[in-house]
Amino acid sequence: MSTLFDVTIEAPAAPAAAGPRPLVIGADLSLKSTGLGSADWTDHVRTKDSQRGHPRLAFLMQEIGSFLRTADLVVLEGPSYGHAGQGGHEELAGLRIMVQHWLWRREIPYAIVPPSSLKLFFAGHGQAPKSLMRGAAERLYGRTFEGPAANDECDGFALAAAGYAWLGHPLVEVPERQLAALKGCAWPEREAVTAR
Repeated sequence: MSTLFDVTIEAPAAPAAAGPRPLVIGADLSLKSTGLGSADWTDHVRTKDSQRGHPRLAFLMQEIGSFLRTADLVVLEGPSYGHAGQGGHEELAGLRIMVQHWLWRREIPYAIVPPSSLKLFFAGHGQAPKSLMRGAAERLYGRTFEGPAANDECDGFALAAAGYAWLGHPLVEVPERQLAALKGCAWPEREAVTAR
């Protein structure tokens, strides 16, 4: 028996899809600057340095939720286990679970894309630095990102691009080697997205 939120680890990109393009939103979750994006827009949610603990999480959930509530699919970046020196791991893990639970309660399908899979898909290299991600956005997608949240918004856009490609609505033509990176991600049932 399958449910709306069963995930498939080996889910290749769908063939080109007909019909209207669904609303896919990418979210690069962060305690300080969450990057959000879709095919035609990007934005970010920043917290004040003085915000901590429950008040910060409540603020983030309210603001992030305002972007995600109309999505057909939300693509979240998975945890980066290589950043051992970062503080706030427990709170960031809590934010990830809170967002996933918020989406689940609203029956909004979501996917989890590991950072290396996202970088390989978007920039062609699994260890691509932020500058290479922004370069790929400009060169391949015609998108530039500037300002203090440039990297976060670029990641949000890249996550959305991955979701669109997986659904068969690619924003640009992506080489097969890069599309293969999407196989290592946790995707919902395609029908849960296309039937919305």
